[in-house]
Amino acid sequence: MRKLSFSSVMLWCGLVFLYLPMLILVIYSFNESRLVTVWAGFSTKWYGELFEDPQLMSAVWMSLRIAFGSACMAVILGTIAAFVMVRFRRFPGKTAFSSMMTAPLVMPDVITGLSLLLLFVAMAQMIGWPADRGFLTIWIAHTTFCMAYVAVVVSSRLREMDISVEEAAMDLGATPLKTFFLITIPIIAPALVAGWLLAFTLSLDDLVIASFVSGPGSTTLPMVVFSSVRLGVTPKINALATLIILTVSIVAFIAWYMAHRSEKRQRTMASNAGE
Repeated sequence: MRKLSFSSVMLWCGLVFLYLPMLILVIYSFNESRLVTVWAGFSTKWYGELFEDPQLMSAVWMSLRIAFGSACMAVILGTIAAFVMVRFRRFPGKTAFSSMMTAPLVMPDVITGLSLLLLFVAMAQMIGWPADRGFLTIWIAHTTFCMAYVAVVVSSRLREMDISVEEAAMDLGATPLKTFFLITIPIIAPALVAGWLLAFTLSLDDLVIASFVSGPGSTTLPMVVFSSVRLGVTPKINALATLIILTVSIVAFIAWYMAHRSEKRQRTMASNAGE
């Protein structure tokens, strides 16, 4: 019988520690009883009640719209910032620019949320915008801190990229803009997808910053779940969490499959070019 090594045991312990709570949550989402700790039989009624709850459905829809918009804008701005940090190696203030781009990674959410709230209040007093805090202010706040994560992921990919490919394209007559869209973007596409997924997840999961920059009538999903949990966890929340886990797992698998296919295609093209 093959003996398990110490590293294998620690790996399995870590996986159990991470995924056992999620497995228990999924199991109890099918609980017949209203009490989440008392098993009273299999039932899917909480999923039906979940879709009939207008407050939860409204919060889910708003969080998904904010997460999608924040992830898209964060990828655009983060990619531009990463390209500037990696390709433009010498310009005044580069160190300060790089530090400011990565600062949101270590900044506490409370500080980020409070500073954005003060900014929005000051702008409302000076220029009258934003008159109300809601979808737009949450979207701006999430884009601000998600952009830093995207910049780090994309800049790592840009540093590993062979710059001679871009130089060869420009030697053949391509403009820098055409080279960026036809050569650079396809090569760093896996990093863009990873950055988008990371930004989408961070935005969907954010509670603290959204609490600062939201107003009346603009409640995100984490805010609804947090306020519900304070009164006691219900199986309906378990059903909602199960659907989120399932959705995230499917999206992560699709992203992994696309990245795997892209890397395999690049290795094949490199092998054919070598022959």
